[in-house]
Amino acid sequence: MDVEKYFPEIKEINNDELRAKVERVWNKALEMSGWSEEELEFIPFSLLTKDSGVNLMNHTRAVTRTAIETARIIKESYGDKVDIDFDILIAGGLLHDVGKLLEYQKFGNDFVKSPGGKLVRHPFSGTSIAFSEGLPVEVQHMIATHAHEGDGGFRSVEAIIINHADFVNFESLGGKI
Repeated sequence: MDVEKYFPEIKEINNDELRAKVERVWNKALEMSGWSEEELEFIPFSLLTKDSGVNLMNHTRAVTRTAIETARIIKESYGDKVDIDFDILIAGGLLHDVGKLLEYQKFGNDFVKSPGGKLVRHPFSGTSIAFSEGLPVEVQHMIATHAHEGDGGFRSVEAIIINHADFVNFESLGGKI
């Protein structure tokens, strides 16, 4: 899979090794899931928003871009009072929902939870793949805590930004938990 084709924001990751690992995670998830690259554009970003017309790839870009702009505003507003690692933030944005490739499956004309997805939600499967590909623990943390599974626990500044960027996008499209 040409990750840059789907996620041009990956070019904003300055660390070559981190960028390559993000690409490997997407490719490994695609391989593990059995989806074809052509099917990526049809996978919905959520099973909770019926007929939103937004796919997983578009949502991932929107969350990443929302996070980048939010972080820029925070840095402009507060300067050195808030430390944000943009490479880590972008990697986390691009990978926050990668586990959905394993959580979802197609059943007839519908998308549903896969058998594994009923047992292991995408924050866990995505974190597992990121771990297996050697992503920094800071990125694994963002994947693991971006959804409600992370509520009530510690979130780094980057994880807070990804969590809010995700829910701003989800709820703007009518998503409700």
